[in-house]
Amino acid sequence: MDKRFFLFLILAAAVLVVTPLLFPPSPVQAPGSAADSTHAQTAESARATPAPSPTQGAAPAAQAPATAPASLSAAAPETVTVRTAKSVYRFSTVGAMPVAVTLPDYKSLARGDGQVELARPGTPLLEYTLLRGPGDTLRLDRTAFAVDSSALASPTAPALTFRATVEGVNVAIAYTFAPDSYVVRVRGTVEGAGTGTHYLLTTLPNGLRSEEADTAADQHQLAYVVKPVRGDPKSIGFGKLDTTEARAETGPFTWLASKNKYFVVGLLTDTTGTPFGGAVFHGRPRTGKIATSASATIIQPIGTNGQFAFEMYTGPQEWRRLLAIGRDFDHVNPYGGFFQGIVQPFATIVMRILLWIHERLPINYGWILIIFGIAVRLILWPLNQGAMRSSLKMQRLQPELQALQKKYKSQPEKQHAEMMRLYKEHGMSPLSPMMGCLPMLIPMPVLFALFFVFQNTIEFRGVSFLWLPDISLKDPYYILPILMGLSMYVLSWIGLRSAPQNQQAKMMAYMMPVMMTVFFLNLASGLNLYYAVQNFAALPQQWLIARERAKVGSTPVVRTTTG
Repeated sequence: MDKRFFLFLILAAAVLVVTPLLFPPSPVQAPGSAADSTHAQTAESARATPAPSPTQGAAPAAQAPATAPASLSAAAPETVTVRTAKSVYRFSTVGAMPVAVTLPDYKSLARGDGQVELARPGTPLLEYTLLRGPGDTLRLDRTAFAVDSSALASPTAPALTFRATVEGVNVAIAYTFAPDSYVVRVRGTVEGAGTGTHYLLTTLPNGLRSEEADTAADQHQLAYVVKPVRGDPKSIGFGKLDTTEARAETGPFTWLASKNKYFVVGLLTDTTGTPFGGAVFHGRPRTGKIATSASATIIQPIGTNGQFAFEMYTGPQEWRRLLAIGRDFDHVNPYGGFFQGIVQPFATIVMRILLWIHERLPINYGWILIIFGIAVRLILWPLNQGAMRSSLKMQRLQPELQALQKKYKSQPEKQHAEMMRLYKEHGMSPLSPMMGCLPMLIPMPVLFALFFVFQNTIEFRGVSFLWLPDISLKDPYYILPILMGLSMYVLSWIGLRSAPQNQQAKMMAYMMPVMMTVFFLNLASGLNLYYAVQNFAALPQQWLIARERAKVGSTPVVRTTTG
C-alpha cells in the first residue's frame, strides 16, 4: 500500500482522537522483441501450469474504421497502421503483434504537446510464443507474417489478418476493430501443431510510457492486475516482483492487464474462447528507487479445435467505458490494500456522484468540488446539530457524573445503577457520547475516498482551475494547503471558546493544523480544495454551537422525571 496512505490514515485518526478535545465534551510505441532469457523462463513456468476448461458465450460485433491498403502482401518486416475514431494502431508483420497505440483524445502532459502513446520506445504491446510441449517453443515474435488487410473495408467486421507457417505449423491471427471503442477482438488458429494440449504465451508490456507531468507518481502506479474467474482483482506492483525468482499465478483468469496511473493495456477472456490458465511475472533490475520495468506472460490453452480468442483493451481507465465492458474490468485499478473491500466501493460511489454532478452541471470540476464540499456539510448539518447539543448535555452532566463516580467508588454495581438513573432523568443513554461522534466520522470516508479518486480518476487529469494548472496535482504555490490549515485552526479556535479549559486541547489546536498542512502540501490540489471548502462551510454552525455552549454554561440543569 502507498506509504502516503498509511500516513494519511494516521493523521486522519489523529484528527478523530483530538476532535473531542477541541470540541469538548464530544468524543472522538515502436516494434521490438523481448530478451531470450525472458521467454525461456516463461516457457519453463508454463509447463507446470494446468489448463482450465473452455467457456461458452458470445462476443460483440465490430464496425469498420478507416481503411488501410488492401490485398494479401508478401511477408516482409513492415508496419501496418489502422485508424479508428478512438485509436491509431500500428502492427508489425514480424510477430503479427501490436507495437504502438496512439490515443488522439488524450494529450501528452509530459511532452507538452502531442498525443498519448501507450507503448514505450522499442517495446511492443504484445508478443506471442507457441508452446507445443516441454522445451518445444515456436517464437512467433521472430516470425515474418503475411498480412491480409482486405477485410478492413468491411462495414460490419473490419479486420486485419496475419498468416505464417512456422516449422510446418500454420498460424493465423486476426484483429477485429470497432470505431467508437478501445476494444479489439483477437482470434487465432493453429493447425498442424500435433496432438496434445498446446499453449499460447502472450507477453504483456514491461510497462507503459509515462505521459504525465508528474512522471514519478505515474511510475509509482505501474503494476500488473489479475482477475480470477472467481475472486476480486489483485494488483501486483512492479516493486513487489523479485528480479531473481519468477512469480507464478495459477488461473483460470478472466483478464490480466498492465497499467500505470491513467491508462491500461488489458487482455480479457473472450466468452467464446478458452480462459487464461495462468501467468508468470518477473521483476527487472531497477535503475532508480522506483521499479519501472517488469515482465508478465499470460498462458492460454489452445482449444482442441486449434483456436484461441481474447479481447484487447488499450486505452484510458475511463470508469464508464470500463464498466460497460463488464467482467469487473472497472476494477482494473484496485486500491486500498487491506481496506480495499471498504475503500474501493465507497470511492466508486463518491466518483459516481462527482461525475453525475458534472453531467447535470457542465462546469469545471473545481466548482463541482466546491459544491460537493458545501453539500456534504449541509447534509450533515442536522446530524452535527443534534450531536453537538447532545455534547452540551453531557457537558452539564459531567459534575454530577463525577460526583457519582466518587461517591460510589467502592461499589461498581451501585455506581452503574445511579449513572443509568441520571442518564434516564435527562433523556439520555450511555450511548449518547458515541452518537455524538458519528457526524465527525461520516466525512472521513469521503476524504479517504477522494484521496484515491484524485490518484486514479482520468476525468480529473489535466483539468485546470483558477490558478491551478491541474487539480490532480499539487498546488504549485501551496495556497490551498495553507488555506486548509488556516480553516482547520479557525474551526479549532471557535470550538475552544466557552469550553472547559484544557491545556492539551489548546496544544493540539495549534499542532494539528500544522501537521495536516505539511501532509497535504504535496497531495492533489483538488483534495485540498474540497477539504478547505468543507472546513469553511462548517464555520457558521461551529460558531452557533459555541454561542449556545456559552449560554448553557450559566443555565441550571432541568431534570425530566418519568413514572
